[in-house]
Amino acid sequence: MSMYLLYESSSGYGLFEAHGLDEIGQNTEAVRSSVSDLDRFGRVVQLTAFHPSESALDALNQINAVSEGYMSDELRSFLELNLPKVKEGKTPKFSLGVSEPKIGSCIFEATKIPCQSNEFVLELLRGVRQHFDRFIKDLKPGDLEKAQLGLAHSYSRAKVKFNVNRVDNMVIQAIFMLDTLDKDINSFAMRVREWYSWHFPELVKIVNDNYLYARVSKIIEDKSKLSEDHIPMLTEILGDEDKAKEVVEAGKASMGQDISPLDLINVQIFAQKVMDLSDYRKKLYDYLVAKMSDIAPNLAALIGEMVAARLISHAGSLTNLAKCPSSTLQILGAEKALFRALKTRGNTPKYGLIFHSSFIGRAAAKNKGRIARYLANKCSVASRIDCFADSSTTAFGEKLREQVEERLEFYDKGVAPRKNVDVMREVLESLETKDEGKATAGEASEKKKKRKSEEKDGEEEGEKSKKKKKKSKAVEEELTKDNGHSNKKKKKKTKSQDDE
Repeated sequence: MSMYLLYESSSGYGLFEAHGLDEIGQNTEAVRSSVSDLDRFGRVVQLTAFHPSESALDALNQINAVSEGYMSDELRSFLELNLPKVKEGKTPKFSLGVSEPKIGSCIFEATKIPCQSNEFVLELLRGVRQHFDRFIKDLKPGDLEKAQLGLAHSYSRAKVKFNVNRVDNMVIQAIFMLDTLDKDINSFAMRVREWYSWHFPELVKIVNDNYLYARVSKIIEDKSKLSEDHIPMLTEILGDEDKAKEVVEAGKASMGQDISPLDLINVQIFAQKVMDLSDYRKKLYDYLVAKMSDIAPNLAALIGEMVAARLISHAGSLTNLAKCPSSTLQILGAEKALFRALKTRGNTPKYGLIFHSSFIGRAAAKNKGRIARYLANKCSVASRIDCFADSSTTAFGEKLREQVEERLEFYDKGVAPRKNVDVMREVLESLETKDEGKATAGEASEKKKKRKSEEKDGEEEGEKSKKKKKKSKAVEEELTKDNGHSNKKKKKKTKSQDDE
């Protein structure tokens, strides 16, 4: 029984015939040892046919078909042309060795060609792969490597199918950057306070906010130059005229040391840097909120943008978070406490990152664990909807948030909450009515357009009929005039004849 080998390369399909297997051995170990020897291997495995790819796009389509386990039309025609025909009712005297069992079953179902995929066949195909450039004589040195590299890049790009607006990596980087900026701004602001307090120590007690302190120190500069003219500017920054007057009075009676102009310039530059970082932090937060509305709108509506972004970042991606069960999501961020509790056989943690949600803070101490478990359940549902839904909407997240609110009331007042099935049915019905409303609005607009077009057509037809009527009236008038003139002439003629 003869054996053929199907080899899928980056440059096309290759069909090899394996005959005289006794020379290299019938077992896997014998083939493995003889693969390195091309002379010995080339006597057994010989090229039967080669079908090159027409273009890079064609090669990508073929390799996608092979990886997904179905046979393309090109592969089918290639096999039917170069393999012996399989007669109905008779067992074929050959078999086809393939590397993937899925494509083998697909070929057998379509063409009734028997296929096999085992270690023996894989070792033979490994030898074919190793010496493939020697079998194809028209290939130049380096052509096969270039084709493999180009196909690998295009195949990888095609497999990474993503929506540009739903790239969760941007959220992960943004939340990391926000945390880093918070630490840096706090440390830099403390440095500005310590630096400028040498010159104006009383300002720290009056202005507590770091950002406002940097702005005020930038305006004041030298405390000895403080006057009543600075009050409007300080009022605009602080939002309180009394505080502005207090700053001016404190500057006049300050116990701080004098500072040189060069030192003051350095303090001002550093304060400006802190202000710039704070402004950038606000812009980055707005960017994060906007990205969360695209990537995970329901999760953000349920638990807030910051906590949702931290959950996605800790899980690694939105897909990983959607795959997590609610019990895992509940303690995300508290892994150290969990393993310590398991090691010491203590109490396991009740919550991790979801502790920053306002729901757990509003719950009573005895209900914090229960509300954390319930909230993790709803977060798991919301993340799966965001990850696998085709269209983005916040309807599910808002309803899940209402459910958590109802559960809090149930723990406090005993009010029975709605069932999850009823809530989800309400959301689906509301979405269906919205879609129907859009459809009816579209139909109504089309009907209006049709009516307008019909009215225009009617008006045009009316104008045409009016014009026709006018023309017909004019013609009739002309005919009547002509008839009148002819009658008068006839009367004159008859009168003249009577006179004669």
